[in-house]
Amino acid sequence: MDDQSSSIVECHECALSVDISLLIERQKALCPRCGFLLSSKHHNALDRILAYSISAIFFLLLSLPFEFLAFQSNGIERKIDILASLTILNNNNYHVLAVLEVLTIFVIPALILFSLIYLTIALRKGIYPRAGQYLLKLTYKLLPWSMVEIFVVGVLVSLIKIISLADIGLGPSFYAYILFSLAMTAAVLHMDKHQLNQLLNYCKSNQATQKKQIKPTKLKDVTPRNHLSLALKKRISVQKTWALLITSIVFYIPANILPIMNTRFLGQDEPSTILGGVILLWEMGSYPIAAVIFVASVAVPMAKMLVLVWLNYSVQHQHSSFSKERVKLYRLAEFVGRWSMVDVYVVIILVTLIQLGNTMSIYPGGAALAFSGVVITTMLAAMSFEPQFIWQTKNNLYSEECNDQ
Repeated sequence: MDDQSSSIVECHECALSVDISLLIERQKALCPRCGFLLSSKHHNALDRILAYSISAIFFLLLSLPFEFLAFQSNGIERKIDILASLTILNNNNYHVLAVLEVLTIFVIPALILFSLIYLTIALRKGIYPRAGQYLLKLTYKLLPWSMVEIFVVGVLVSLIKIISLADIGLGPSFYAYILFSLAMTAAVLHMDKHQLNQLLNYCKSNQATQKKQIKPTKLKDVTPRNHLSLALKKRISVQKTWALLITSIVFYIPANILPIMNTRFLGQDEPSTILGGVILLWEMGSYPIAAVIFVASVAVPMAKMLVLVWLNYSVQHQHSSFSKERVKLYRLAEFVGRWSMVDVYVVIILVTLIQLGNTMSIYPGGAALAFSGVVITTMLAAMSFEPQFIWQTKNNLYSEECNDQ
């Protein structure tokens, strides 16, 4: 790639075109206007992504056949593996929770890892993989929906909730899944969209050159201009974001009013809301866990909705002040929103682990589905919001439209 001394990249968050020079290892390129990380070059990135991805797949497969958790209370013992949890949810007609679990902690992570293995093996050999750029784009679209590390936190929280009621055992699959989570996180941390795009472009150019026997031309990584006018693109983004935010608010009401789970103890049902669970943990002295659940399940969803409402309103009315502050809030809202799924995973683990008939059983409540709806719709709202319009005022929006014409 010596002939590619620089490339032009359009900033995802403010749409500024930035000419990035060839980076050396451990260097980063930041957008001069909004500070967004445009690119970073890691040491032996391809080798590390490949190694961590293969390791993650290996540990994922190891986490499937063995015991995951064991639960023992009053002489009654119950053991489960991860696949059994899906079967239990499905047999008890909790199909939506089963689909959410299998997609977010198995299917989507596996698709991401196999895509990375396929791409990195080809790129290490200097070969352009078939549909490489489409696959890379799809991988980045799937990344927010991979919730492996959130599931691990949910498992730990659920264990703390019931450790005072029963003896808990951790099986080999539990440790394998922890290692899978660590390996996948390491692979994702070494990914850089710009660097991978550059490698794909370079391999594609070389392949075309070898076929046509012509001198290679320098490729620039430029995001193609949207043929829609900026005003129309902005209107679509604002309307879509409003629709998703209103839907999330509708879901948020039953998510906090209805019980998120029902505990049947000696034939009597005890419903528990999200706030009720936080209060119970606090009274038990589990202050850190109570704080984590409160922040992830109550504070974060509400704060994220309020932030997105304000951002969308400010973009719709073309406010020009506090642009950097608004972008920072958008980044925070986009990052923390998915962590609200912790409480949903807690319910899933407790439901699959504690099924002892009338002695003690836990069942999901209506709030579990409503809360899942809150998390999904707020994530989609953050994705539909276009942060580049934070930097657009009436004057420069009009001038850019004139230039397009």
